[in-house]
Amino acid sequence: MTPLLIFIVGPTCIGKSTLAIKLAKKFEGEIVNADSMQVYSNLKILTARPTKQDLKFVKHHLYGYIDGSIRYNVASWCKDASEIINNNHNNYTTSIVVGGTGMYVDKILNGLVQIPKIPEKVKKISESLLLEQGIDKFVNTIKKFDEESLNRISMNDTSRLRRIWEVYQHTNQTLTYWLKSKNNNYLKNNKYIICLFTPNRKEIYKRVDERFLKMIKDGAINEVKKLNSLNLDRSLPIMRAHGVPEITNYLSNLATLEECINKGQQLTRNYVKRQLTWWRSTKLQIHECFDQFPGEIDINSLNF
Repeated sequence: MTPLLIFIVGPTCIGKSTLAIKLAKKFEGEIVNADSMQVYSNLKILTARPTKQDLKFVKHHLYGYIDGSIRYNVASWCKDASEIINNNHNNYTTSIVVGGTGMYVDKILNGLVQIPKIPEKVKKISESLLLEQGIDKFVNTIKKFDEESLNRISMNDTSRLRRIWEVYQHTNQTLTYWLKSKNNNYLKNNKYIICLFTPNRKEIYKRVDERFLKMIKDGAINEVKKLNSLNLDRSLPIMRAHGVPEITNYLSNLATLEECINKGQQLTRNYVKRQLTWWRSTKLQIHECFDQFPGEIDINSLNF
């Protein structure tokens, strides 16, 4: 019998992990993380990684195994996750991939263009250039060599603007060229099931606000303090994780604790909104879409 490959996806803070554990117990499967921040070892509280109790019951992969000093990305995750999923497939073990990072799920299923890795020095140059020129001038520079890529993004998306510039500077080829190149395929088994959860947004917001408060009570401030003591480059993904900049401002006396909490909650709610938009517009083949929270689902009713 072919082992199952199940994706439990949707926005943050809805209880996807709890459902994944129930499914893993039912099918004697293993859980694979698909959250871009839960991979980092330095942030356990702020990224709501599984508890020690959770880890006892079910085998979990790709949680807290990357140091924050590393610029982990979708290509790295696809490589790491596909090795585990393909190995489980060979051993007739169900893989349950859980997370809200839509790009991770999309790329491991549809493949990823193999753009050469951009050196840190090129990234630093693009960051300085954008600050020096401003967005309008930076955009006009990009228009001269890759207007097609510009048409696919928002002009306020500085991360993607920099990416277009960096790829061209480092490879002498446009991002458009690379995107039209052959994709790399990762998974041996093309059969999969995606369960998408998109509960009521206001209810998710309520959970987000409550969870951020709980994180503060559970030691998130001390966690960020330890992270900051490493003096990592502020452009690294871990330094932009929800809560890190806000708590850093509080520790630097640039904001009160109340302001820190309010800002952290607001930014996470904004992220939920973007996630819902992404998942509702995805072209991935969704097996079943639920408007409930995962914890409200009877797993025996799932049509697998």
